Amino acid sequence: MFDLTPFRRRRDLSPAEFGRDFFRDFLYPEAWFDLGFKADIKETPTEYIVEAELPGVNKEQLVVEYRDNTLTISAEQNEEINEEQPNYVRRERRQGSINRRFYVENVNSKKIAAEYKDGLLTIIMPKLKEDKPENYRINIR
Repeated sequence: MFDLTPFRRRRDLSPAEFGRDFFRDFLYPEAWFDLGFKADIKETPTEYIVEAELPGVNKEQLVVEYRDNTLTISAEQNEEINEEQPNYVRRERRQGSINRRFYVENVNSKKIAAEYKDGLLTIIMPKLKEDKPENYRINIR
């Protein structure tokens, strides 16, 4: 399971993008940690199973892509609440996006299946070939 690696792609940044990210990370310490959603990755001999916790996200807001051995899970949320009563008016807006990427090799991309239920996204990624442990005995002279 060492070939599953979450990452934030930092290469190919323009100097302006690098500066923006550098100062954002420096000025906002909470950005030093990945505050994205939680994901569990399990490996069986025939498939990878990814379970991502996304409470409060609608199925229509989710985007799951597999391209160049990279699984990307992202969601964008735009919510506006307008509540008008005789004594007050309340308006709230919330928007934001989250995403995670995982490098996963040996996946049959045509048979990937995903299901979203009760805030839990489950992605089943069948392997192209079954992994067999390569244990070789080494003779000592």
